Amino acid sequence: MGSQVVLDIIASSLTFGTLLLMAIRVNGTVSESVQMYNGDLLVQSNIITVVSMIEYDFRKIGYCADPTQLPDPTQAIIYADSTSIKFYTDLSTPAYPYGDGVLDIVYYYVGPTSELSMTPNPNDRILYRVVNNAPPKGANLGVTEFNLMYFSAFGDTLKFPITSPGQIWAMQITIQVQNSAAETLVYNTAKFDTQYSQAFWRQVRLVSQNLKSR
Repeated sequence: MGSQVVLDIIASSLTFGTLLLMAIRVNGTVSESVQMYNGDLLVQSNIITVVSMIEYDFRKIGYCADPTQLPDPTQAIIYADSTSIKFYTDLSTPAYPYGDGVLDIVYYYVGPTSELSMTPNPNDRILYRVVNNAPPKGANLGVTEFNLMYFSAFGDTLKFPITSPGQIWAMQITIQVQNSAAETLVYNTAKFDTQYSQAFWRQVRLVSQNLKSR
């Protein structure tokens, strides 16, 4: 075998190797893009679900379809801290879409991260919604942050612990949702990293009309 033939084989091998590395990199980039796209879609869907539910309930704090049963605005919120809140409202039912005129107690709180230790994300937790004396209901929607701040009618921030919930006139709600499953990112086919798709939402001043009626 001549030296020229050997050189041609070596050159061909180098070319094939280069093309193979390029193909691997392209495949890794495509896989990464698909993972991130799917993760973003899931996170956006989850945060819309969480925010829609919270905004609907919170704006009805102190509401009742029967005007004679409206709670005192200073007593509409039973308990409040930075990660939980309990309040009176009149929830809709299939038979009574505007409420049945009977006050309900709704309680929101987040569970510990240990409840979701089976997921790859170490920070996700369950956001619970409890109605009256029913068992807590929650779903893993990837909530990693649920934070509440409260303000008086004068706009002053109320300090914790909230000993007089009747002073609450408005609140700030902060929610962060992440994908419960990690996305593996590939760099130069040799370095790997993981991250979680996430979405952030904040309502700076949410005021229930019923809390203003005082």
